[in-house]
Amino acid sequence: MSTKSQQQPETGQNLDRGPAVVVIGAGPAGLTAAYQLVKAGVRPAVFEADDVVGGISRTVERGGWRFDIGGHRFFTKAAPVEALWHEILPDEEFLMRPRMSRIHYRGKLFDYPLKAGNALSGLGLLEAARCVGSYFWAQIKPPKDQTKFEGWVAARFGFRLYSIFFKTYTEKVWGMPANEIEADWAAQRIKNLSLFNAVVDALAPKRNKKQITSLIEQFQYPKYGPGMMWERCRDLVAAGGGTVTMNTWVTTVHRAEGGAVAVTVQDGEGQRTVAADHVVSSMPISALVRAMDPPAPAEVLAAADDLRYRDFLTVALVVPESAGFPDNWIYIHTPGVRVGRIQNFGSWSPYLVKEGRTCLGLEYFVSEGDDLWAAADDVLVKQGAQELEALGLVSAGAVEEGYVVRMPKAYPVYDEYYRGNVDVIREWLAREVPNVHPVGRNGMHRYNNQDHSMMTAMLTAENIASGTTHDVWAVNVEEEYHEEGAADSAGSSDAAGSAQKPGGTSGTGRDAPILPRRRTEDARSGERV
Repeated sequence: MSTKSQQQPETGQNLDRGPAVVVIGAGPAGLTAAYQLVKAGVRPAVFEADDVVGGISRTVERGGWRFDIGGHRFFTKAAPVEALWHEILPDEEFLMRPRMSRIHYRGKLFDYPLKAGNALSGLGLLEAARCVGSYFWAQIKPPKDQTKFEGWVAARFGFRLYSIFFKTYTEKVWGMPANEIEADWAAQRIKNLSLFNAVVDALAPKRNKKQITSLIEQFQYPKYGPGMMWERCRDLVAAGGGTVTMNTWVTTVHRAEGGAVAVTVQDGEGQRTVAADHVVSSMPISALVRAMDPPAPAEVLAAADDLRYRDFLTVALVVPESAGFPDNWIYIHTPGVRVGRIQNFGSWSPYLVKEGRTCLGLEYFVSEGDDLWAAADDVLVKQGAQELEALGLVSAGAVEEGYVVRMPKAYPVYDEYYRGNVDVIREWLAREVPNVHPVGRNGMHRYNNQDHSMMTAMLTAENIASGTTHDVWAVNVEEEYHEEGAADSAGSSDAAGSAQKPGGTSGTGRDAPILPRRRTEDARSGERV
């Protein structure tokens, strides 16, 4: 049974003026586009396949507990996005939270981003000496291949520090050996940091104080989680005359000469067709291509089928408050466990948890259909509790309840073919269906943060409502990533983000590794193995 807002019929049409607009997806990009459109007098029809708004920025509720999917800090340099957040939610609904994260390695916790003194002292005198010796050896005899993540990082930190603080987590996230990952990711994220620069910075910490912001110390956060932002946005869209229809899939985008003309949607009651002058799509761009009728050409379909995604699951475990930790999250670099990161939702907001208890979110980076993805929830809860104990963080017996949330297509994968594939799709969409507008992370196959996904939607809505010609594909991270300053040559190595020029040819929205694959290809047929 579909759930519909009770305002206007789902024609996607402004009854007073303006075009009929269908929005696919009720995540941050889709709902932002819809909200901006209703403010401009257009009444869009939004269709969401899930029963929850917010996409990966949702807040999950289970058993009276609330938890975030990955942790979503509300911090941006994009003033229009900042203003929109506070337009959607009143100021009193935001908390200002302290930012803290560390790295867990073999029973010890290290500052994150890495600080040379803390890292070396925490490793102990003997291991620190080995790490320093490894660094100097890498300066005498640098790795031969620095085109890969492993060689690039080892050249700047030495192999020992690389293996401790870079290798394990990176391989967990992307599911492949670090010596096969292209160096672009490291070069863009770690930037100019090396062990030498980090030591110099530790000895002269005031040297670049004015130039280096390195890491934000606090951030905004909706008190009941990011989902309340998108639940409120959904209500504002409905109040403005739009519709938001849940549990409804867009199965077909019908096109004729000149562009898209309608979409077919399906819910528990069957199928129906909705007219459209414009389609704003935040569904995976590969799925968008496959939904086209008449079908896209073979080479475009091949490009769509060649795009890949990394999936994500959270095992949320309820434990006594005393078993929590002050960090918002901890990165797990300790080998022997499969968890990649652990959130403490009580440190994000006290409104997410219950008195005397907190909820720890164990995050696993997976591929849909693999052993973790397919495991039963009770098996995952038991494994999560055992891994907490193995890490020395919480006794398995202290876990009182557990919940599992699976999130498909959480991360678009940047393999060595993705850029060419996206270019093929973009060119075809622009030529054949110029009134179909991809937005957001999966809609554009770009590793965008929430604020940049919103910006693509805001500009798209303006293009539709006002006839502007913003190049939405030029939206990207700022020249300085939102946590780093311009002169971050010796500051922190926060791999949460990187610098890319807006609209630059190498911009990605938020950098992710280029993952090589073996491929045999008939260049004419586009057939790939």
